[in-house]
Amino acid sequence: MHLLNSKDIVEKIKLDIKKECDELGFKPGLATVLVGSDPASSVYVKSKIKTCKEVGFESFDFNFDDTATTAQIINTINQLNNNPLVHGILVQFPLPSRIDSSAVINSISPNKDVDCFHPFNLGMFFSGQSSFAPCTPTGVMALLKSIPNYSLEGKEALIIGRSNLVGKPMAILLMEEHATVTLAHSRTKDLSVHSKKADIIIAATGIPNIITGDMVREGVVAIDVGITRILDPLTSKYKIQGDLDFNSVKDKAFAITPVPGGVGPMTIVSLLLNTMTLAKQSK
Repeated sequence: MHLLNSKDIVEKIKLDIKKECDELGFKPGLATVLVGSDPASSVYVKSKIKTCKEVGFESFDFNFDDTATTAQIINTINQLNNNPLVHGILVQFPLPSRIDSSAVINSISPNKDVDCFHPFNLGMFFSGQSSFAPCTPTGVMALLKSIPNYSLEGKEALIIGRSNLVGKPMAILLMEEHATVTLAHSRTKDLSVHSKKADIIIAATGIPNIITGDMVREGVVAIDVGITRILDPLTSKYKIQGDLDFNSVKDKAFAITPVPGGVGPMTIVSLLLNTMTLAKQSK
């Protein structure tokens, strides 16, 4: 069983980015907009800030409390759009339900939309004309390609989760590698019917343990994108839980990602790679 811990891949990419940053002549700037106090989002943003400093990026961070309005967030984004020191803007999702997420996404300049969420950039991506892709699917692809002697061509891939952030772009990237893709979600009937025949499972629902060992076939490659903060009844402390029941799935898996330490760090370095791309294009 291959444990797809992303540490070694991440360190290599970070070294490459730092070297490129030193040669660039200016610091790429990445701005993060965080609204509310979602624990998983806070963990991600803190990791992003730390990694930015490690590779020599400028980090601009804007934290709004739960009372923030859509107008306040868009006003901040407009300022960042006009700031020449900022090359990438990331709005951390999910936003509180009362915030108009579409209006927020649409307010980001496509030239600074580092996570490829703006409709223009998504259209370019889906039509194969974009120079970069959404961060989490990009990180997942890097993990899949790191598996020794493993080809995606012809594999049956099941994606659980249909968001524009992960599920839909993930399907595009897998199809480009000639995999056969099934896109399921939390309301799919008889999910195990699909999961038991999948060579690759990518779970991205935010529902802990939606996939268990009895739902997968021997030799499956299992990628866990889910991050949920739950209370551990044994320790009475909070922990990060993925979508996969790791202990039961790993016994059947050919390769599997841990949570934390799998997809999360890959998402962050993909974010830095996209920021570097946008910084170069700005010049």
